[in-house]
Amino acid sequence: MEFETQVAEAIRHIRTVFDEKCSIGLVLGSGLGAFADQLGEPVSLPTTVIPHYPRSTVEGHAGNLILGKMHGKNVAAFKGRVHYYEGYSMNQVTFGIRLFAQLGVKTLIVTNAAGGVNLSFESGDLMLITSHVNFFFDGPLRGQNVDAWGPRFPDMSGEYDPELMALAENVARENGFPLRRGVYWGGSGPSYETPAEVRMVARLGGDAVGMSSVPEVIVARHQGIRVLGISCITNKAAGLSMTKLSHSEVTETADRVRNRFQLLLSEVIRQID
Repeated sequence: MEFETQVAEAIRHIRTVFDEKCSIGLVLGSGLGAFADQLGEPVSLPTTVIPHYPRSTVEGHAGNLILGKMHGKNVAAFKGRVHYYEGYSMNQVTFGIRLFAQLGVKTLIVTNAAGGVNLSFESGDLMLITSHVNFFFDGPLRGQNVDAWGPRFPDMSGEYDPELMALAENVARENGFPLRRGVYWGGSGPSYETPAEVRMVARLGGDAVGMSSVPEVIVARHQGIRVLGISCITNKAAGLSMTKLSHSEVTETADRVRNRFQLLLSEVIRQID
């Protein structure tokens, strides 16, 4: 079955329980999904009941699509995501972004947990993604292009919206907490980066490393959706810390900064035009 048909079937199912357009889409990464619980008048769909949607298999990724309201705006939020390392194709990894576009989303806020490469970063920092490097050695636009969705050769300059970044920085400033800026280096995982790889990333200008987000952002930009990217720096990358890396550390740190993270997202959504 063609991918375009799969997306259409999934949208038809979603429309049976929620028939309004959503202007804002959220992808909530490891340990960050609790923000979706703040949406008003929520309609919750387990992604397992959405036709063709891949099943999430990772702790900290609940696998729910929440459709609701915040500050008078309709918001669609994926509570957890699926990853390339789970064995899925790029089309499957970005299936949710294709659904967002069909739901009417014009602004995407993509979040993730990341390892800090920049030596000035501390565990618990929030980082605005200013650009990214695709180190998956695969791309979500490979294969036949659907012209109705976007151009064959989309421009990826300005992939993270400057106005949205300025808005987020103003929110952080008004609420008295720092917001870092940096380049996100996305790779396939699931093994964490080696110390040698982390040194390479640092020398090539990377500030944080992770295993998601990049394919989602590429697909969002392909469909003309503007993007704000936020990384929660949950640990120092390999070779920069005295402790071994673990997923439990990632989720524990995300939980520790939950209030700051939720305040940032809520205020950004309130002020989005």
